[in-house]
Amino acid sequence: MLFCLTTCCPRGRVCVKKCTQERFALKILLDRPKARNEISLALQHCHLLNIAHRDLKPENLLFKDNSLDAPVKLCDFGFAKIDQGDLMTPQFTPYYVAPQVLEAQRRHQKEKSGIIPTSPTPYTYNKSCDLWSLGVIIYVMLCGYPPFYSKHHSRTIPKDMRRKIMTGSFEFPEEEWSQISEMAKDVVRKLLKVKPEERLTIEGVLDHPWLNSTEALDNVLPSAQLMMDKAVVAGIQQAHAEQLANMRIQDLKVSLKPLHSVNNPILRKRKLLGTKPKDGVYIHDHENGAEDSNVALEKLRDVIAQCILPQAGKGENEDEKLNEVMLEAWKYNRECKLLRDTLQSFSWNVSGHGFTDKVDRLKLAEIVKQVIEEQTTSHESQ
Repeated sequence: MLFCLTTCCPRGRVCVKKCTQERFALKILLDRPKARNEISLALQHCHLLNIAHRDLKPENLLFKDNSLDAPVKLCDFGFAKIDQGDLMTPQFTPYYVAPQVLEAQRRHQKEKSGIIPTSPTPYTYNKSCDLWSLGVIIYVMLCGYPPFYSKHHSRTIPKDMRRKIMTGSFEFPEEEWSQISEMAKDVVRKLLKVKPEERLTIEGVLDHPWLNSTEALDNVLPSAQLMMDKAVVAGIQQAHAEQLANMRIQDLKVSLKPLHSVNNPILRKRKLLGTKPKDGVYIHDHENGAEDSNVALEKLRDVIAQCILPQAGKGENEDEKLNEVMLEAWKYNRECKLLRDTLQSFSWNVSGHGFTDKVDRLKLAEIVKQVIEEQTTSHESQ
């Protein structure tokens, strides 16, 4: 028999420890050709549809019912995706992750932190990552522990475990593997190939003699005893839980700016629609230069928001609204030569009547952006 313990599967066989009456959930696959092929056939069906499961592990294998010969079903397609040559997201469970997925994670983190430049052709992997995971599952079911692990638990994969996965470094310890057939070991070796092109395809797995053998040795595998070890199981569950939690935690803490200082055009536009100048009165405090500079830049950003998000309030004319925000910006930025030249090129009436001709809003927004950059540089140098 092939044993795989899990406390996450309601379809597992009920197992009671006689001396303590403690209940366990235990998945048992009877060693027969049909059982050997069921998982591979499920994966073949996915791959024929060009779907990568991306989270293949024992917890995602369920019995269809409680009968002794119940078929095994593959479940949890939350990370599954059609493989169109664009698989980049580092989604995985630690013990079963393929080297290519870890490499995608490494590059993603370095690009995000600026250590390496963002590549115009991102690093991708393919559905062969499922075959690596299948190799790990077979290894675990035969001996009771994963081929790649670390004695040190952390929120991310420990360096020694990552190195073993990336180099494909694993062993068949004599104590647990002495009674395992060479055919079974051959399947594991061919699935745990670091280079995807050297790895068995799902068709190669189904054609392998080990899965098609009609004879099975009556060996008692050590997997059941090892996986009854609470410490071992707890460590595996902890690593899984932490990795899943880590995948849902943003890399950087989000800090929200006060609404009055936000530069987002959409929010600025909403703020504009809800505000009206009172009697056109403007107080320009020359003694507070820093504050005036900030206000001046805000008024310029309001122009950009109006240009790229032209959506005036009810009853308001778009051109009138643009004239209004442009006048506000002009009052605070009269000394800016670039803005003055820009307004002249757009037929701006300096007397306050606004634009006399139709305005190319996108072009105006682009030039106002240059004005902001020029003003910002000028203020920083002072």
